[in-house]
Amino acid sequence: MEELVFRQATIADVAGIMPIIIYARNKMLADGKKQWTHDYPAQGDIESDIGGGHGYVLCAEGTIVAYGAIFNGEPVYDYLLGKWLGNRPYVVLHRLAVAADARRHGVATLFMKHVEQLARQRGITSFRIDTNHDNDAMLHILDKQGFAYCGNVSYPPDKVRMAFEKLL
Repeated sequence: MEELVFRQATIADVAGIMPIIIYARNKMLADGKKQWTHDYPAQGDIESDIGGGHGYVLCAEGTIVAYGAIFNGEPVYDYLLGKWLGNRPYVVLHRLAVAADARRHGVATLFMKHVEQLARQRGITSFRIDTNHDNDAMLHILDKQGFAYCGNVSYPPDKVRMAFEKLL
């Protein structure tokens, strides 16, 4: 892939982000994965991310090829069934999705490298993320990028996710 530009998303980007979210959501469901549902993530989730300054995109020649939401912390992580690597401020990435034609080109990995760079710029030296046990693609990326499995977290009402951390 050509050089990609990482930037904060704007509300005007929602029209380019939603087809990527819908594709990723539908692909997971078609593959029998339980990470996302028919109505999650919804457009309102993406708009909320962007409105809070958490939405980011990767663009190729002005076209959005990936989306993710970056937060400084996640409340459910306070209740980890396991042990984090450290007890320091961290960034967390949610809702990472890659456009169909950009898959298998290292876009998700590049997005995550940009998250690491953003964390370092903020003076943060820990990156946490969670995923479903059947999200093989994300589990592969996390392993390849040096994340350590730390335990499980639960989202209401009954969604258990595997939690990972990487010290930066």
